[in-house]
Amino acid sequence: MGTRFQLSSLSDTVQIFLPDGRAISGPRGAEVGDFLTLIGDVEQAQIVGALINGVLRELTTPIEIESRVEPLVMDTTDGMRIYRRSLTFLLDTVFEELYPGSHLIVDHSVSFGGYFCRVTGCEPLTQADLDRISARMRELVEQDLPIARKEVPLAEAIEMFQAAGQLDKVQLLAHRKKDYLILYELNGNRDYHHGYMVPSSGYLRWFELSYIEGGFTLRFPRRHSSTEIQPLGDYPKLLATFREYGDWLETLGIDSVGALDDAIQEGRIREVILVSEALHEQRIADIASQIAARKDEVRVVLIAGPSSSGKTTTSKRLSVQLLTYGLHPYPLEMDNFFVARDRTPKDEKGEFDFEHIDAIDRPRLNRDLKRLIAGELVQLPRYDFQSGDSVRGKRVQLAENQIIIVEGIHGLNPKLLSEIPESQLFRIYISALTQLNLDRHNRVSTTDNRLIRRIVRDARTRGYSPQETIRRWESVRRGEKNYIFPYQENADVIFNSALVYELAALKTQAEPLLRQVPVTSPERVEVKRLLALLEWFLPLDADLIPDNSLLREFIGGSILEDFQVWKNP
Repeated sequence: MGTRFQLSSLSDTVQIFLPDGRAISGPRGAEVGDFLTLIGDVEQAQIVGALINGVLRELTTPIEIESRVEPLVMDTTDGMRIYRRSLTFLLDTVFEELYPGSHLIVDHSVSFGGYFCRVTGCEPLTQADLDRISARMRELVEQDLPIARKEVPLAEAIEMFQAAGQLDKVQLLAHRKKDYLILYELNGNRDYHHGYMVPSSGYLRWFELSYIEGGFTLRFPRRHSSTEIQPLGDYPKLLATFREYGDWLETLGIDSVGALDDAIQEGRIREVILVSEALHEQRIADIASQIAARKDEVRVVLIAGPSSSGKTTTSKRLSVQLLTYGLHPYPLEMDNFFVARDRTPKDEKGEFDFEHIDAIDRPRLNRDLKRLIAGELVQLPRYDFQSGDSVRGKRVQLAENQIIIVEGIHGLNPKLLSEIPESQLFRIYISALTQLNLDRHNRVSTTDNRLIRRIVRDARTRGYSPQETIRRWESVRRGEKNYIFPYQENADVIFNSALVYELAALKTQAEPLLRQVPVTSPERVEVKRLLALLEWFLPLDADLIPDNSLLREFIGGSILEDFQVWKNP
């Protein structure tokens, strides 16, 4: 054995091992991005990062030991996050150069691929201004300038942002537990961005800037078409809902996570919670009044929204409000109208796609609804999930003052109830449209907000581990993109179910769950990212949350959990 093993000096070269079984040799200490230039972009999608031994890293990370390396391209979730974050930094760099003393605010995402942005400290930007900014951004892309990463003492970073008048970042960093901060620099502009970047501006080739009333949209590719800009969508109702939430934040005096942390630390959070809940109740009451104003014609209320948007609690709170107008809601369960298993559509993997609109027996649904509206006695179906067949359900006959509430993924799709007159329908879109961001340049994703809600709820009610919920999340998101988001502007009203304080409250339950995920789990990359996000929030005592709060749907203790209002006459 002694002849087979021997001590030796460290080699000047090192290997990385790719998922397809190939290996690449190169100088020890060289950046992983330099190794990956040998294989180029993967299937036409640009490489923007890498998983090194299962850990997400930037392309500038040096390879010191033999490592398993998976190239991260733009058509992956993490790859597109890196691209969009870097593009935001490029935009901010050019804006700081062309409009010194003014501030760029990245407000929220838009469904066709983009961020709605606005400016303060200067006149509203025109399309000519945007063309000027865009041209300068493209100049920096052509110059392929480095995006340099540097760790600095926290006190130095705070002093820098204080001098720049970026008080939202000063507020945020005042609560940071680590004594350092990672800053990035591009063309002399230094800033903090929550997450990794591409190595240089030359990577950022795909973007457009488009004027919209009150601001503009930074448009970028969507993940599944990573080099194409989607057509500019029109979303006036969604934009108005985001602006309404912005007004709520102004009312609360909470314009960033740093301000929320201040309120928690200073003992003002009870007031924030009460006002937040009152604003929710006010909005639900307003929706009920709109339905009541049309009570002579509206007979069906359709409620749709993505996963973990709070549809169940919102529909129950709406039912309570409708009762005050003498309207008695009857909840119709969409799941009971699934077609037989052998008629259920399948996805590209050959698995049953219960989220496809053809998974619903629409002729039966339309026929039964028309008869219920007419006051007839109707034998409703019940879907047996074990056998995959439709069986007999309840026999129902509605009174004249009853209104049907249908909660389901396809509620905004006109194809669902094509046989019911539009005048008899009232459509509600519900989503947690988070607008409370870390600071003016670092968004809190609406998707992350809902995912954390779902992780907490799934663990409490279904016994799912965080990795199980995260593993299913991609499929859930695919269904939302196909069947919900394209129809959100069809809603009569949009209800924003986000609560300004909720991530501080969810933190106390989500963090222990996430920390239980094994370091060897494939979901660990996502777990690490969510934990890093939650680090910015001070914890909030859940006992302060009212028992009828929408948030109780996820953390438990809701007084509405067993609430029912309908009785068969």
